[in-house]
Amino acid sequence: MPSEKQTAVKYYVGVDVGSASVRAALVDGFGTVVAHAEQPIQVWEPQPDHYEQSSADIWAACCSVTKEVVRGVDASQIRGLGFDATCSLVVVDKQSQPLAVNSEGQNHRNVIMWMDHRAASQVKHINATQHRVLNYVGGAMSVEMQPPKLLWIKENLPESWEKVGYFFDLPDFLSWKATGVTARSLCTVVCKWTYTSDRGWDDSFWKMIGLEDLVKDKYEKIGNHVLSPGEAVGKGLTPEAAKDLGLPEGIAVAASLIDAHAGGLGVIGADVKGHNLPCENQPITSRLAMICGTSSCHMGVSETPIFVPGVWGPYFSAMVPGLWLNEGGQSATGKLIDHVVRGHTAFPELEAKAEASAHSIYTYLNSHLDLIKKSLPVGFLTVDLHVWPDFHGNRSPLTDLTLKGMVVGLTLSRGLDELALIYLATIQAIALGTRHILEAMQAAGHEITTLFLCGGLSKNPLFVQMHADITGKPVVLSKEVESVLVGAAILGACASGDFASIQEAMAKMGKIGRVVQPNHEHKRFYDKKYEVFLKLVEHQREYRSIMNSL
Repeated sequence: MPSEKQTAVKYYVGVDVGSASVRAALVDGFGTVVAHAEQPIQVWEPQPDHYEQSSADIWAACCSVTKEVVRGVDASQIRGLGFDATCSLVVVDKQSQPLAVNSEGQNHRNVIMWMDHRAASQVKHINATQHRVLNYVGGAMSVEMQPPKLLWIKENLPESWEKVGYFFDLPDFLSWKATGVTARSLCTVVCKWTYTSDRGWDDSFWKMIGLEDLVKDKYEKIGNHVLSPGEAVGKGLTPEAAKDLGLPEGIAVAASLIDAHAGGLGVIGADVKGHNLPCENQPITSRLAMICGTSSCHMGVSETPIFVPGVWGPYFSAMVPGLWLNEGGQSATGKLIDHVVRGHTAFPELEAKAEASAHSIYTYLNSHLDLIKKSLPVGFLTVDLHVWPDFHGNRSPLTDLTLKGMVVGLTLSRGLDELALIYLATIQAIALGTRHILEAMQAAGHEITTLFLCGGLSKNPLFVQMHADITGKPVVLSKEVESVLVGAAILGACASGDFASIQEAMAKMGKIGRVVQPNHEHKRFYDKKYEVFLKLVEHQREYRSIMNSL
């Protein structure tokens, strides 16, 4: 907590709703996280590819962690509040109460999570229209976006559909709960709902896909008042929300961001002077922000629109005002590593040994790899073991929901060495996927020289080094590990009026911690790994073609 000598310091609260937990941070005007709290939230998986949450559970967690981080702080020093969240779909009825998104009628389960893939047939129908709005999502809409989920509700839950008052992206739900204002963020509606900053909603799209009823009420249900991220919402915090959150009534609340975009905001604008990086004295367009958690997002900005096949965007002002955003992504990264490691027969042995050594399972695995590498570089241990990482489909750059994961090079061995090797090969596969996305972006016109990583996986030194070595680009890690929370706090700082622009706040509140350089001596090995990587998907499609000929 701040000392008495710091009474003049201004603070901002950032709240981040992730897939499994809600976090809050108290951040000062220099981007330092002064206090941090976290609380888990519930996820329901009633059937395969269906993932649901409760907006009441999420809001309660937001209130709990916010109260915790501001405890003991002079309320007059807290200047603004910013939210970010996963791009999950929240449904409330005409009385603003939670409304079921499931056939069981469980109203408290009123959130379809971002990673829910129930709307596979609906997204196929939408993509078959080849409507012009699809040009702004890489040519094909993802099942993780909102229109297919809306269509699924209409087709499968007609009673819920008739009762709907509002559909919110989760970041917008949070600003609504805080202010009572139904304004949406440009970030959410542009990136996940097909809104464009110049034309707004396209009536013909909604009519063509069968959701013409959203047009009839002038888009009241999905938002007809849009604000730029960081813009102040309404009159600030309502009395009721202020009491729930433990904050002063009326403090500025910012138009929100999707969580990945908040992470991008927290890292991509940092001052890099003195680190001998290729992006020094270059425009911000030479940087790629990677937000690596349950999934990974790859955020690149440009001064003019760049259309990248298989990569979302270009979205104008969706993250950094005045710049176009392209967003690549991998649907399962942290979740995939957990799946591979915890599902291995040697996992109980790993868990026991990690606990005995007082290390996390991943720190222990990294140490174990150092033991078994002998004279080889660690990465070379997988010369005969290769993974295709799309266990949850491919988001970018292939936009193929039907792709599956692959492992080539398995043996009958089932021990800890083999677990460590499949763990390493999985991390390499994720990094090779990043290289695949980068190449697509660069082929379309991006000129990216430096990666900026944040999120949970950026804490893993093996994950970071593999990304540097496999892409051949330096990786910048932020001083504050919780860059997503810093990004959310930057929004609150802008809404308060303490900074003239998001760019100014990004430069002052985003700080570099460490730089990881690629080992160029390993380039030939990873070039060969990448050749194999691309062959894997080629073969998978060949196998599928053979079986489809039955």
